[in-house]
Amino acid sequence: MLIVIPAALLAISFHEMAHGWSAYMLGDPTARNAGRLTINPLDHIDPIGFLCILVAGVGWAKPVPINPFYFKHRKRDIALTALAGPAANILLCFVGFFIAYGISFFTENRILLAVAQFFMITASISAGLAVFNLIPVPPLDGSKIIYPLLPNRIVAKIMPYEGPIRFVLLAVVFLGALDGVIGAGQSLVVRTAMRVCNRIFMAISGAF
Repeated sequence: MLIVIPAALLAISFHEMAHGWSAYMLGDPTARNAGRLTINPLDHIDPIGFLCILVAGVGWAKPVPINPFYFKHRKRDIALTALAGPAANILLCFVGFFIAYGISFFTENRILLAVAQFFMITASISAGLAVFNLIPVPPLDGSKIIYPLLPNRIVAKIMPYEGPIRFVLLAVVFLGALDGVIGAGQSLVVRTAMRVCNRIFMAISGAF
């Protein structure tokens, strides 16, 4: 459990920082002005969302503030900003396994192998966080990715119900009803990352 907490904090912080940087690169300084372009977990943690990660393996953080009126292409840029979080988590999954494989490949030092284990756990949590957030249900990133693809009248009908949907989603997460879907997606991302890293280090091994 002790190693899971910092791993989860890193995965969450990287996710939220990616949202903020994406919005900033697209012209919106709101997240920067709010001090959210940081990997410091204290600036991102939502207590309930973090508890969900520890208990159910998936969760969320405080939403990064954005002002879509700064965007030149509002619908597209909202979707890109939303997509940045899960994309960053998938990237972190690959990087985490790459570091872990690299440590295991070059050393048998027990302390460094513990560091490798930390990065493997971080990678796994990050993969789960990416898959969970891609579910197209408010308030998750997946909903903000598909909203720009929907007619405005449909989005307008959905938005008043985002609050109740949030509580339903919370109950569903705690009941484990999404475990199968999230687990399958997480496993796919993790297996792919491990396969890529394994091939890289097998190639390095063959070179020597």
